[in-house]
Amino acid sequence: MNFKKSITAILFLFAVLITQVAFSQSNYSNVKVDELSDAQIREMISRAESIGYNDAQLEQMAKAQGMKAEEVEKLRARVAKIRSGKEDQAASKAQETDKGRQFEGGTQGRRDSTTTKVDLFESLRPKIFGAELFANSNISFEPNFRMATPRNYVIGPDDELLIDLSGDNEADYKLKVNPEGIIRLQYTGPVSVGGLTIEQAIAKIRTKLAGTYPGLRTGRTSVAVNLGNIRSIKITLLGEVVKPGSYTLSSLSTVFNALNASGGPNMNGSFRKIQVIRGNKIVATVDVYDFLLNGIQKTNIRLQDQDVINIPVYQSRVEMSGEVKRPALFEVLSNESLADVIRFAGGFSNEAYTAQIKVLQNTNKERRITDVTAEKFDTYGPLNGDKYIVEGILDRFENRVEIAGAVFRPGKFELDKGLTLKGLIAKADGLKEDAFLNRGYINRLNADNTLALISFDVAKVLAGTDQDIALQREDRVTISSLFDLRDEYKLSIQGEVRAPGDFDYADNMTLADMIQLAGGFKEGATPNRIEISRRVRNSDSLSKSAITAELFTINIDKNLRLEGDPFILKPYDIVTVRNSAGYAIQKQVKLEGEVLYPGVYTISSKDERISDLIKRAGGLTPIAYAEGASLKRPGAEKVNPDDKNAIDNKEEENKKFLSLKRAQEAGVKDTLHADVEQKLIQSDLVGISLERILHKPHSRYDLIVEDGDLIRVPRQLQTVKVTGEVLNPNSIVYLPGKSFKQYVNGAGGFTTSALKKGAYIKYANGSVEAGSKFLFFNNFPKVRPGAEILVPKRAERERMSAQGWIGLGTALASLGAIIVSLLR
Repeated sequence: MNFKKSITAILFLFAVLITQVAFSQSNYSNVKVDELSDAQIREMISRAESIGYNDAQLEQMAKAQGMKAEEVEKLRARVAKIRSGKEDQAASKAQETDKGRQFEGGTQGRRDSTTTKVDLFESLRPKIFGAELFANSNISFEPNFRMATPRNYVIGPDDELLIDLSGDNEADYKLKVNPEGIIRLQYTGPVSVGGLTIEQAIAKIRTKLAGTYPGLRTGRTSVAVNLGNIRSIKITLLGEVVKPGSYTLSSLSTVFNALNASGGPNMNGSFRKIQVIRGNKIVATVDVYDFLLNGIQKTNIRLQDQDVINIPVYQSRVEMSGEVKRPALFEVLSNESLADVIRFAGGFSNEAYTAQIKVLQNTNKERRITDVTAEKFDTYGPLNGDKYIVEGILDRFENRVEIAGAVFRPGKFELDKGLTLKGLIAKADGLKEDAFLNRGYINRLNADNTLALISFDVAKVLAGTDQDIALQREDRVTISSLFDLRDEYKLSIQGEVRAPGDFDYADNMTLADMIQLAGGFKEGATPNRIEISRRVRNSDSLSKSAITAELFTINIDKNLRLEGDPFILKPYDIVTVRNSAGYAIQKQVKLEGEVLYPGVYTISSKDERISDLIKRAGGLTPIAYAEGASLKRPGAEKVNPDDKNAIDNKEEENKKFLSLKRAQEAGVKDTLHADVEQKLIQSDLVGISLERILHKPHSRYDLIVEDGDLIRVPRQLQTVKVTGEVLNPNSIVYLPGKSFKQYVNGAGGFTTSALKKGAYIKYANGSVEAGSKFLFFNNFPKVRPGAEILVPKRAERERMSAQGWIGLGTALASLGAIIVSLLR
C-alpha cells in the first residue's frame, strides 16, 4: 500500500513539472462560480482529492490560475454547501445551445456549446501530443486560392473553367460545369468533363476544338484550361472528432483543412489512423505524426465532394514524463517500440538518467512497475496505458576528490584508479611555502554517509616515512596554512609621524624601519624619548602591582641613519612619537571694528592679553564704543584641529545637550526648542568689559588671548532690539534714562503668554543680565546701547480634567467630614 502511495506521489510530482508552462498560462479570471453546476463543483472536488489536494489548496489553485477573490469566496461557499449536502438548485442549471455549421463563400459557422465547463486541474493532466495543432487559432490550414490550378484537380459540377486559345487562333471561353458535368463549347458542342482531372480535361477539349481550330493539330495554336470560381464540396466528419457533422468546404481543401474546421480528434480520437472514405472505400489513412515530427504531408490528400473522414478511437496510448524534451501522451502503433516513443518525445533532456526507464503498467487487477534498460528500448513493445518515467541523474559524482588549503591549485579532481594522498598533492602542483607540515586531515564519508576525519603528518607522508593514504570517492583533503593557525601580526605607530596607523609585521623590522614606513617624522617631532609598549606574556596575575605592558624609551637619529644597534620590534608593539618640547606653531587673533589697524595678529607670548593686542593695533578710534566690544572664542580645537595642545570640549558639549534632552523627555517643559538650546550651549561669545580692561590693563578683567579669538569693537550703537513674547518685536532708538519696561512698551507690551519675571537682556559685548523680583515688584536690568531684550514664553499649563475636579471635590468633602468629626 505504501508502495502504491509512493508511485502516486511520483506521478503527481512529474505531472506538475511537465505541465508547469501550461499551468502558468491558464486564465480563469472570467469564470463565474454562479454559472457552474453542482456536478461541476463536485467534479473539481473529486479531482482535487485524487491528487491529494484539500479544500484550501483547491482555493489556492483557483487563485493561481487567475480566479478573482470574490469568485474564490463563492467557490468556498459552494464547496461547503456540497460538503454539507445542500445543493444549490439554481446554480445547477446548465444551458446548452447548438448552432448549425454552414460554410458558404469561405464563411464558416460552427456548433459551439455555451455550457460553462471549468476544470481547474486541466493543466495538471498530461497533454495529448498533436491536440494543440487543430486547437491553436494561430495555425490555419485554409487553402491558397491564388495558386496555379493543380493538374490532378478533379472537375465537378459548378466549377468554372477558363479556356484560352492563343497562337494563330485567339479565343477565350468562360464556361460553368452543369450538374451533369458538361460544358458547351462554341462551334463544338457539349463536352463532358465531370470526373476528369484538369490534365485529362485539357486533352479532351483540345481534341474537340481541333476540328474548329486546325492550328491545334499543327501546334501553331495552344489551349490552356484553368479554374475560375471554385466550387464548394460537402464533407462529413464522423467518429471521435471534437465537432462532428457535415461541413461545406472549398474544393481545394485537404484533410487537414477539414480537421482544422472541426477541431480535430477529441480526447479519445486517433491521430495515427484517420480514414478518408470515398465511394464506400478507404482511399487514404492519414497519420498526423508524420506531419508533426517530420513535416511530411504525403497522406494529406485533396478532398472531393461527399468524402467522409472517419476518426476512430485510439488503440494504444502511452504517457512519457520526466526528463524528456516533449512530455505528453503519445499514440503508438502495434509495430512501434519504446525507442519510437522516446523519439516522439524529442529524446532525453540533458539531465536524464538514460540507463533505464521506469514503466508503470496496468494489469487486470492492479498496477505494476517495470524497469526497462537501455538495451531493450528497441525491442520493448509499449502497451496501452503505460506510463514511462524518465528520472534525472543523481546529484553526486562517482569519481570526485577535493583538496583545499595551502596548495597551488586547490579544487576538485578526478579520482583515478589507485590515487593516493601524495598523488593528489602532486595534481594540485604541490604545497605552498606557508603550508603547515605537522598535520593535515581528510574528511571522508563512511558507508552510511556519516562523516569521518583522518589526520596525517604532511611532511612524513611526502617524505615517505609514513604510509601513503589511498583516497576514496568524495574525500576532501585540507592542508592548512601557517597564517591560518595564528593571529595576523600587526604593528602600530602613533604621534608625530606623517602616516600613523597599523602596519603588517615583518621579521627583523627595526624602529627606524617602522618610522620610515609611516612616512618619517613630522616637523615638530622629536627623535628622542620615543616610547615602545610591548605585550606582557608572563605577568604575575596574583600580584597587585603586576606589569601590564613592557615599556622602552629609545632615542634614534633624526635622519634615520643606520648607527649603533637597532631596536628590533616584535608583533603587536605600539610606537609613540611625541612632539618636541620647544616646538610651537604660530597662533593668531583677529581684530575687527573701531581700532586704528584692524586685522590678524600673531600672538607673541603665552601671556599676551587683550590690552596688549589693542595697544599693538594703535588703540581705539574716536567713534569706538568700548562698552559694546565683544570677544568671540570658538576654541583652538576649531581653529586648528591639528594643534595637540588644544583642549577638545566637543564631548562635554554633547553631554550637556544629551542631559537637556533627557530632561525634556522626562516632562520638563521649556519655551525654546532643543536645537536653539544646543546653539546656546555652544555659544562662542565671552562677555568682556573693554572699558575696564583699558582703564586697568593686566587686571583680572584683561583676559589672555588664545588662538582663533575674534575681538570686535563696534562704533557707537543707537538702537535696542526687543524680541520674544511682545506684541510687535522690533528695534527701538536708544534714549538715555529710558527704562526696561518702556522699551518693552515701545514694542507693544507683553503678550498674554509672556513670562515677565523671566525677561532678560543681552548686551552688545555678549554678557547677559536677568531681571529680579522683590515682593510684588519686578526689577529689570539697565538698558544700554546695542542691547537685546528677550521675553520668554510662559510654559503651558495643563487644564484640570473632569476626573481631576471630581477627585478634588472628593478630597475636600473628606477633609470637611474630618473637621466636623473633630469639632464634635
